[in-house]
Amino acid sequence: MMTLRWYFDFVSPFAYLHWQQLKALPQFKSIAPVPIALGAVLHHLGNLGPAEIPAKRVFTYRQALWQARSAGVTLRFPPGHPFNPLAALRLCLAAGASHETVEILFNWIWRDGHAGDSAAALALPGAMLDIADVAAAIGAPSVKEELRRNTDAALAAGVFGVPTLAIGSELFWGNDAHPLMQAVLADPGLLEQGEWARIKDLPVAVERSR
Repeated sequence: MMTLRWYFDFVSPFAYLHWQQLKALPQFKSIAPVPIALGAVLHHLGNLGPAEIPAKRVFTYRQALWQARSAGVTLRFPPGHPFNPLAALRLCLAAGASHETVEILFNWIWRDGHAGDSAAALALPGAMLDIADVAAAIGAPSVKEELRRNTDAALAAGVFGVPTLAIGSELFWGNDAHPLMQAVLADPGLLEQGEWARIKDLPVAVERSR
């Protein structure tokens, strides 16, 4: 059985949408959800998130809504976006980062359109996860350290965005890449054939200016 890790951040509507597709996979129970801080990943790589680029922001939101509509998935944006997702990520880890935990928090933020940026905003889903003191849970040093470790491990694996499904050492990024993920899950040797294999070592033909 290949190791399957799903790197995500609650700030991403595409992660919420991809979660809906993952649930239909026969391998779903074997997928380990890995909460990471997307902002830290983007900062490390010197990138901006799509919502931080004014000309790209509304297009990105419309694309998310279109993908949701096409898939028949309810998607309602939280009160503000982008928002600071650290509270939701840490609550997820404090509750064990199980499939049930991820489901509850995604539904709270993206299905129902609630804020997920503070202990107060997450009090109700925290209660659903049997965490009475959300502020204490998300402020625990061990939880903060676990999120840092997850994010560092994601960077070490080559993750550059969310959602990303790692099938062994191969990374598949984005909700719209799901059909390719399915193909590789069905045929793990697919990427070692023909043109799939050749492009792995394709040289860069034009040197980037600095």
